[in-house]
This record gives sequence, structure tokens and C-alpha cells, in this order.
Amino acid sequence: MLAVWAEAQRQQQRREEARWRAEAAELRRHERDQREAQRAAARNEREAKAAYQQSREAEAAQRTAELDARVGELRGLLAAGLAAPAFGPQVLLAPRPLASFDPGPLGVAVAMPDQRDAKYYVTPPDAVQARNAGVRRQYEQYLAQARADFERDWYAAQAREAERQQRLAAYHQEYLAWAERVRREDAERAAGTEELLRRLQAGEPEAVQEYFTAGLYASAAWPEGFPHALVAAWDAANRELVVNWELPGPDVVPAAARVRYVKSDDREAEVARPATERKALYKEVLAQSALRVAAELFRADRDGLLESVVLNGFVLGIDPATGREAERFLSTLTASRADFAALALDRVAPVECLLGLGGKLSSRPERLDEVKPGRLPEQVGGSVAGQGGEGDPDLFEMDPIEFEELIAELFRLRGFRVMTTARSGDVGVDVVAEDVDPVTGGKIVIQAKRYRKTVPPTAVRDLESTVRHHGAIKGILVTTAGFGRGSYSYIEGKPLTLVTGPELVDLLAEQGLRGRLGGGPAPAAEAPREEAPQSALTVSWQSRAATGGAVELDVTAFLCAGGRVLSDEHFVFFNNPQDPDGAVRLHPTRSVPGEPVREARLSVDLHRLSAAVQEVVVAVSTEEEEPGPLPLGQVYGLAVGASYGPGADGPARWPGANGGVPDSAMVLGSFRRGQGGWRFEPSGRTVAKGLAGLATAFGVSVE
Repeated sequence: MLAVWAEAQRQQQRREEARWRAEAAELRRHERDQREAQRAAARNEREAKAAYQQSREAEAAQRTAELDARVGELRGLLAAGLAAPAFGPQVLLAPRPLASFDPGPLGVAVAMPDQRDAKYYVTPPDAVQARNAGVRRQYEQYLAQARADFERDWYAAQAREAERQQRLAAYHQEYLAWAERVRREDAERAAGTEELLRRLQAGEPEAVQEYFTAGLYASAAWPEGFPHALVAAWDAANRELVVNWELPGPDVVPAAARVRYVKSDDREAEVARPATERKALYKEVLAQSALRVAAELFRADRDGLLESVVLNGFVLGIDPATGREAERFLSTLTASRADFAALALDRVAPVECLLGLGGKLSSRPERLDEVKPGRLPEQVGGSVAGQGGEGDPDLFEMDPIEFEELIAELFRLRGFRVMTTARSGDVGVDVVAEDVDPVTGGKIVIQAKRYRKTVPPTAVRDLESTVRHHGAIKGILVTTAGFGRGSYSYIEGKPLTLVTGPELVDLLAEQGLRGRLGGGPAPAAEAPREEAPQSALTVSWQSRAATGGAVELDVTAFLCAGGRVLSDEHFVFFNNPQDPDGAVRLHPTRSVPGEPVREARLSVDLHRLSAAVQEVVVAVSTEEEEPGPLPLGQVYGLAVGASYGPGADGPARWPGANGGVPDSAMVLGSFRRGQGGWRFEPSGRTVAKGLAGLATAFGVSVE
């Protein structure tokens, strides 16, 4: 018995050990599975992260490629113009391509329901079930309901198909009417063009001007961001065409050189394009534009009418003298046919070529420093394209209803849906235009005023009320006169636009409409009254550095209290040429005639300074260049002259920083408010890091 009991105990122990071993094995297997799952999850996470980072890197590479393509497009501006077909009569006479009728979704017939579809099918009962009266009644009910559903859906589909065909027919009629209108307009344009060509061969000056103006408007497509506005005049006696051509602003050159993906922050970072590269590329764009326009004009001259062309390139920018937007001329070129024919334009360096032809190019176009333009269109006798000729209707003398109809036609040609309200109760509106864009469109109210004097500010305020009354997105006030400074100040930040008389004539000419402002240009907009500033400061220097290269300086002013600028708007520099009160104004840098000297002038109207201003600090810094701004010690002839109001004992002068000054910025001095009035106190404190160092020192926010 003991032996049996002992054997039973051993068997029990072996079973327990086997169970423990099985559990331990199962635990180890489970742990292995968990570790493998964790490793797989980590591997999948790494692969997903790597794939995500690769996609972000690909996006950054794509943006870099787009930047490179844009730069390539800018560098190839002249080549693209030379490769395009030359403008000529065939371009003017060619009809517009007429798109074929595309019904779109309306061309798809409505699908008719099919009685064989499962939704209309009812399974009949089998032979056994059919003997049951209840089953048969239920089957017949289901069958009747299915037939009713089919008939309902069929009639509904028939109604939708009839509606589709009706809409398709109406849409096709609209297309036919549009196509007929296009063909009619093309026929009218062709007839007008043939008449223009006849007048051109007869040598009529207006025809010559119209032909070349139309040629420039119809020239090959320019890159995105390039404006397409011009004013031209034809000098028949000298066989010279004078053109003012609008150029793109400095922002046409991409500020970023490339885009890189930063893995640590999961973001895209733009790598800035060096300032010297942007400046050089923008100069090249300006030079190429001038050469390309000249080439297009000479190529379009099939009959040898042009002996020479004058091209003045301008951008729209802020005039430091007035604080208003104005034309800033950055290039000018006078080229004869013989000189231009001798060029191999496909191999020239554009900047050197323009200068070699005697042209001028702004030394700092990125800051809108001007050059003196050549001959201007308004200096040519006769009519000026864009300002109205003697044969054009006088807008001042036009019937009021005709004038409103002309304004309506102008906006209709610019792509708006237009209606006039001249013969009805307009509630302050002469023309209602609708921008049909589904995203940005909406109603625009337009008022037309034939004034000979400056439009009063009350009319501008009334326009804002009219916009609100009509629920419009914008209001436009068009006049044959101009507007005062108060009107322009009032519309800032509001959905209002003011169009002066000269601007109206230009807009009419762009759309082929005719109009002039009496015997000359419309009265100019009321300009701010210029008062002789009580204080002025002039900074001069030689336009060469000790290293042998050219040098430019930036003059700045900080309107301070307690040693810090009142706000970022009280920091006056080339991008903000005057403070909010107009008390401190920075005038454009200019060259001193006959000398290698540059000078910049800062005017200060002490009476207009805010009471919060305790001092006006004036400083100078060398232009930002790569790899860094030039030390002031390398600048020749830096000098400052300041006059500071009645009772002063003469201008304060001191020689500049010639010597061993390593810093790139200097505080020249400050106008300080004291018990005896304002005084200018010269300084000479140098500041490192150029303009950025100055801004930081006086509390300007620098990002």
C-alpha cells in the first residue's frame, strides 16, 4: 500500500512539474510574441516616420524646384521674347479661337429605371405556398407595390430628362449667341484693324501710335506677376516712339533661394536668397524688359516707320516727398534702329547691353531709387495713347447719361456683369457691376462724377454709406477730376476705390474706348501743401569705398521718447519714408552733378512732431551686402550738415568716419527738445550690425 501511495505521489508531482513547465513555456512564448509585436510596431513606426519625412522632403524639393523654375523664367525673359512670333498684321487680324460647344453634365441623359432591377422584382410563391390564399394575397400586394414604385420612378426620371433637355437647349442657345457675338466682334475688330493698317500705310501719326500700342498689348505672354500697362506717343517729325512701360516690383524676384525640411521641428524652412543676388537679378529683369520691348517694337515695324524708340520703365511705389503712390522710373533707354540692328540679342549680357546703348539703370532698384527718364510721352506733340487724342470725345462736355453708359461699358469690357441706373431711382448709384467669380465675386456699386475741381470728401463718405445700403462688396468713385488728401486717408482700410480723371482715360484706352479731358489732363489731385521745413539734415559721401567698389548708405531716423522709438511706424527708413504725422520725411538718395558724391536729405517739421516725441535720432548705416555690411571706416568723405531752425548759429558739420571704424552704423546726432526749443546735437557713436543693430538699439521690432 505504501508503495502504491508513493507512486501516486510521484505521478502527481510529475504532472505538477509538467504543468509548470508548460505554463513557463507558454509564458516565454507570450513574452516572445510581445517582444516581436513591439519590434514590429517600432519597425512600422520607423518606416511610417521615414515615409512621412521623405514626403515632406519631397514637398520641400518641389518648392525649391518651383523657385528655381521661377528664377530660370526671369533669367530667360529676353530669350522668351525673341523666340515668340513677331507681332504684325496677322496677329491683329487673327480671329480668336472659338471653343466648341461642351454641354458638360447636361450632355448626359438621365438613366431610365428598368423593371428587371431587383428593387422592382418580387419572388413568386412556390406551388405549395400558392395553394395558401393568404400567401397569394400577400404576393399580389407586394407585386402591386413594386409596379407602383417602378411607375413613380419612371415618371420622375422622364420629368428630369425633359428638364435636362430644356436646360441643354437653353445652354446651347446661349453658346450660339456667344459664338455669334464673338464672330461679330472679330469681324468688327478685323474691319477696324484693316482700316488701321490702311491709315498706317498712309502715314497717319495716330495710326502709327495705335498700331504699336496694340502690338505691345498683344505681345507674347509675360511671366506671372508682370504688369501690362503703358503710355505711348509718336513723334512723326523725328520718327520716334516714346513709351512709358510699367515694370514689376522688386518682389518679382523670389526672396527664398531654396526650401529645406527640418526633421527636428517637422517644418519647412526657407533659406533666404542673398541680397546681392536678388539685387543683381532684379537689375537683369529690368534690363531684359527694356531690351525685349525695344526688340518687339522694331520687329513689328515691317514698313520701317521707326527710326528710334524711347523706353522709360517705371514701377508704382511710394514717393517719399508726398507719401503717395507714384511712378518711380528705374530704367530709361533711347535706341536707334541702326544701333539695335547691330546687336546679337541672344548672346548679350542684358545689363551691360542696356548701359552700352546709353541707357540708364537705377543703382538701387530694389529700393526704388530713380533715374531721370528720357523723353516722356507728354513731351511729344500730338496725342498720347492712354491720355486721349484731340479726336476723342471730351469727357467734361459729355452728356451725363452718355458718361454713365461709357463707365458701364468700361466695366463690362473688364469682365463684369453691368447695369446702369441712370433712368431710375439709383439711391446714390450710377452703375451696378457684378463680379461673377463664385468665390470672390459680388455686387460693386459705381458712382460717376464729371467734376472739373477736386471731388469733396463728403462724396467719398456718401459712397461708403451707399455700399452698406446696397450690401455691396466694394464701392468705386470715378471722376474726371481728382481727390484730396483727406479722401485718400478716409478710404484706407475700407472697400472703396477712387479713380481720377487721368486714370480713367488710361483705363478707357486699355479697353479700346475713347475719351479725353478737355484740352489737356484733368485737374490734378489736391496735393499736400508744402511748407518749408524748419530743420533739415543732409548726409553726403563719395560713391566709392576704400576697397575700390561702389558704396551706398542708408539714412534713418528714430522718433523717440526715453531713448526708445514710439512705435515701429516712427522708424523712418527707405521702406517707411515718413512717420505717421508726416513730420519727418526721408528724400530719395541722389548723385551730386559733376562729382562722385551721393547725398540723402532728411527734413523735419518741428511743429508737426507729436508732443510725445522727445528727440529725433538720425543715423546712417552701410547697405546690407554679402557676406556683411561694409565698415564705415572704408567710406570716403562721409559728412553731415544740419540746420535746425531760427536762432541757430549755423549748420553743425563734422568729417565722417574715414579711418579705422570697424562698425557699419553710426548715430550722427539728434534733434532734442529742450527749454529753449529744438537743437541738433551731433554725435558719433558707432553701432555694430548695420541697420539691424540700429533698429534693435532703439527698440524697433526686428524679426
